Amino acid sequence: MITCIREVRRAKGMTLQDVADACVPPTTAQTIGRLETGTRTVSVGWLNRIAKALGVEAAELVKLPDRADLPVAAILSPDGAVAPRHPQTITPPHPEEGAVAITVSASFGDYRHGDVLWCDRVAPDDFGAALNRDVLVPRPAGRFVFGRLIGREGARLQILPPGPGTRQQVVDNAPWLAVATRLVRDMR
Repeated sequence: MITCIREVRRAKGMTLQDVADACVPPTTAQTIGRLETGTRTVSVGWLNRIAKALGVEAAELVKLPDRADLPVAAILSPDGAVAPRHPQTITPPHPEEGAVAITVSASFGDYRHGDVLWCDRVAPDDFGAALNRDVLVPRPAGRFVFGRLIGREGARLQILPPGPGTRQQVVDNAPWLAVATRLVRDMR
């Protein structure tokens, strides 16, 4: 199995010791180094432990032959753009199971024509975790409400659509909502 543990670890700005300490139970930096370089076989158990320590899904640590990682050419900061000290790659995102997308056809609020929002669906029990986030909420007859979840009173959701002068909308008994988690914007 070919892994990209090192690339993900470096992208997260973590040292071998940081990952070793974050593993449950903790391990040694040497062990993490051996797993990264392939001198020690990476089992599914180790893959899961390291993924949890890095805060990613285990699938993100496995290199698939048809996956096109992007090489990092520069790191941008207020001091300017500099080349990375070590080769780095960025792994393209993978949608979560049950994820949905929203396409923006006309600019409004913080969103521009052509933007794509990736959203993770959330069950009613977890609606509270979506407070102050942009959400998509289904309504009857194939309609939706999109905006910032500003309040929740029992089964009533209070949504403030983006843009100036908009009015709060209330949705009762939504079967699910989808929290916007990723903005994809073409810069051309």
